[in-house]
Amino acid sequence: MAIRFGLLGAGRIGKVHGAAVAAVEGARLVAVADPVADAADALVRKHGGEVRTIEAIEAADDIDAVIVATPTDTHADLIGRFARAGKAIFCEKPIDLSLARVRACLAVVEETGTPFMLGFNRRFDPSFMALKAQIAAGRIGTPEMATLTSRDPGPPPISYIEASGGIFRDMTIHDFDMARFLMGEEIDRVTARAAVMVDPAIGEAGDFDSASLVLETVSGKQVIVSNSRRAAYGYDQRIEVHGSKGMVAAENQRPAMIEVADARGFTRPPLYDFFMTRYTQAYANEIAAFVAALRDGAPISPGGADGLAALILAEAALLSVREGRTVAVSEIG
Repeated sequence: MAIRFGLLGAGRIGKVHGAAVAAVEGARLVAVADPVADAADALVRKHGGEVRTIEAIEAADDIDAVIVATPTDTHADLIGRFARAGKAIFCEKPIDLSLARVRACLAVVEETGTPFMLGFNRRFDPSFMALKAQIAAGRIGTPEMATLTSRDPGPPPISYIEASGGIFRDMTIHDFDMARFLMGEEIDRVTARAAVMVDPAIGEAGDFDSASLVLETVSGKQVIVSNSRRAAYGYDQRIEVHGSKGMVAAENQRPAMIEVADARGFTRPPLYDFFMTRYTQAYANEIAAFVAALRDGAPISPGGADGLAALILAEAALLSVREGRTVAVSEIG
């Protein structure tokens, strides 16, 4: 029997998740809610289901699970509502920008026994999954150092920057999660430096657009993170993990993985230029994993604890930049 989904939010990320549900065997889109009627109508015309209000989805007997793809400041309230309504929940990151609200929200999830998954999609990218599999198989020995490069083709609108919680909570949070996921240990210390190099308006909004970080695990493993809101050559997403017996790396993806050689030299197609095209398969894979876990009653990962851990690291990074020092994660309340 298919898992029946209600989708909350038909904006940019809602469209991605609507397409993912439509692509996953064992999942069916039943209803979509969005205050912009045209957006909801367009999504159901493309992927099926019908337009309903959030209240109708909350009370519905024909919906097993919801995807929360609404603005960040609504996530925690919606998680609490739908947990109490008995629906399984998949939520886009972050749960909230406040550690206190995240903890309160996760307490409701635990109290109600709600199956809950957080949308750290990069864990489900085929290349990154293959990289993780090589680490798990012991191919490179014990992971000791990693380098995570994540650079956007260009900055988002200032209105987005102002509501995002800042580069560490919005962008680097994916790298914090991948660092924990790949190294298999908790991060113990964070050293971060950040600057405004791309757009002065980002600095005027109280944020940064360029950041470099060193993360140290409890056993001393090191992860280097490089972030920028500008990469003139495309959406730059690379990982390298060095271990006691070798190294494994995942390079950038392109629409066609070819190389052409002619009189002008060696050339390859340009990189993907947006996360929605670069991570299309990752979004489908994470929904497929959520559906499989619900169907089989298996543990769900990544979950709320992973979201909390990543947000704590974001707070440590911000404190490190503000005070110009290495911050122990234990300092973050």
